[in-house]
Amino acid sequence: IVFNYKKQPIQRMLDFDFVCERGTPSVAAIVTPGASTGGFQKAFFGRSELAIPVWPSIELAAAAHSTARVLINFASFRSAFESSLAALHAPSIETVVIIAEGVPESDTKILIATARRLGKLIIGPATVGGVAAGAFRIGDAGGTIENMVNCKLHRRGSVGFVSKSGGLSNEMYNVLSRTTDGLYEGVAVGGDVYPGSTLSEHVARFAKIPEISMIVVLGELGGSDEYAIVDQLRSGGGRINGKPVVAWVTGTCAKWFNSAEVQFGHAGAKSGASDESAEAKNAALAQAGAAVPASFDQLEETISSVYGGLVSSGAHKPVGDRPARKMPQDVSAAKRRGDVRVATNVVCTISDDRGEEPRYAGVPISEIIADNYTIGEVICLLWFKTLLPAWATRFIELVLVTAADHGPCVSGAHNTIVAARAGRDLGASLCSGLLTIGPRFGGAVDAAAINFKRACDTNQSAADFVESMKRKGQRVEGIGHRIKTAENRDKRVQLLSEYAAQHFPGIRYLKYAQDVEQYTLQKASNLVLNIDGCIGALFVDMLSGCGQFNDGEVMEMLKLGALNGVFILSRSIGLIGHALDQRRMKQPLYRHPTDDVLYAECERPFRQGDRMEDTDEKEITGPDRPPKRARSATEPPSD
Repeated sequence: IVFNYKKQPIQRMLDFDFVCERGTPSVAAIVTPGASTGGFQKAFFGRSELAIPVWPSIELAAAAHSTARVLINFASFRSAFESSLAALHAPSIETVVIIAEGVPESDTKILIATARRLGKLIIGPATVGGVAAGAFRIGDAGGTIENMVNCKLHRRGSVGFVSKSGGLSNEMYNVLSRTTDGLYEGVAVGGDVYPGSTLSEHVARFAKIPEISMIVVLGELGGSDEYAIVDQLRSGGGRINGKPVVAWVTGTCAKWFNSAEVQFGHAGAKSGASDESAEAKNAALAQAGAAVPASFDQLEETISSVYGGLVSSGAHKPVGDRPARKMPQDVSAAKRRGDVRVATNVVCTISDDRGEEPRYAGVPISEIIADNYTIGEVICLLWFKTLLPAWATRFIELVLVTAADHGPCVSGAHNTIVAARAGRDLGASLCSGLLTIGPRFGGAVDAAAINFKRACDTNQSAADFVESMKRKGQRVEGIGHRIKTAENRDKRVQLLSEYAAQHFPGIRYLKYAQDVEQYTLQKASNLVLNIDGCIGALFVDMLSGCGQFNDGEVMEMLKLGALNGVFILSRSIGLIGHALDQRRMKQPLYRHPTDDVLYAECERPFRQGDRMEDTDEKEITGPDRPPKRARSATEPPSD
């Protein structure tokens, strides 16, 4: 069980499982405080993906995965105590590994006392963990998968190794692979003054494991734990349970310093008395029967000699070697090395978020800010992948302003208001309004632009255009308004038309749309050029007159829906305003009034085969019942 999700260490543990040919993954569950029960985190086990369950507490995880015996605690030093204490009290957990450095010594002492009282084991704090060769690794212990395979950790050897240092442990695994048949189990107890378990405790444990033939210990100056190993050696006549011990205590250079004041790496590597020095400990170990080299440089040779003696005497039969299972390559790692090429799933030509800052169509965001790019210019970069003339970008901004809102009664605003009053958040309220945009509301800009352009380019008269649309049964998009008429023109259409007349190189398509309006007004006074038609015609004039697009490119942009995008972007401003307005006023749930509904009920149907009593039939269809009629809009419904 892993406490506090760490993606990379978990994946490395699973990769080691696969290389070792484990049948099942070693990571059974993840504990993330505050998580919802039923969640999971994905990881690879060889070529297959796993869904590792996530639990909100150690108690729930331990109960659900009762065969998991080890909890690896990746919590910070601030929360490691509470989570480790909870793990110790979980009945199924036998070993707790505390990775964090800096756990307060008072907290560590409580954890140690609790573990001893409950008969459980703590590795750490301040540890990288350990390795059970061919079976299990804790977090990042042992280094990369390649290093672990080179050190023969993918299969069981016969050496038990214990140290305080995680870095030196990795180096010693390499030494053991060259001088012996490899590691059986290796543990780094951590360098704190009060480790959860000691060197001597692990040595005593190794001595009871039949598969371990020899023990290697790497101690350090400070403390007195090595003397407990000395006592074990003396009790066993120079060996521990018949197994030879190779030992070395680092820190022999401390004699050149004031070792009472200088700390050598770990918190516990500080010698305060003469018997805590590396020299004193090495001498005591040697006198008790351990094989102690003259220097660290000779440690490898000493290990090889002791192991060779075991083999030559027949006391140990070397473990046979076997190749490691080949590890599948991660695509991301293989791509970085250039070993594979993979087709991309997404193509983006408008922006790039790689590097130090985003770029819009190649323009760095810092330049956009420093040079005061307008919102119209940013839209041009991201929509059209170019910069248009100032008169064109100003027109885009005018459209955004003039079409931003049209009051609370139009369908988009109404939907947004209803959703906001139903308690939905801003995003949901906005989407509710946006979903009404279509051919009947605001979404006719593209269709109007395409129709006006095709008709104008083919020199079709306004009358022929309108009548041909009528014969097809199609509406003339961009023409007609619910409330505006020839006598009450839409001010927005007037303002945009005046701007275009003053600043555009030409307004050929707007003039054509106005000709269509003149014809349709002969049919009805409300068949005026509306805001959709005006924007559509003027956008065709803008794209055609800016000198950056050919006729085919202009038509392509119209078909892509770019012009409807302008209306959607603009109207979003107003819809957000309506949603905020309703939430600000804390308006209650909206219910449409019944007096605004025509309840036109049909005759009541009956199931086939149902037979009614005469009295019932008379009651329903008899002459005394008034005829069914539609209820008026002001008549309330009956119960």
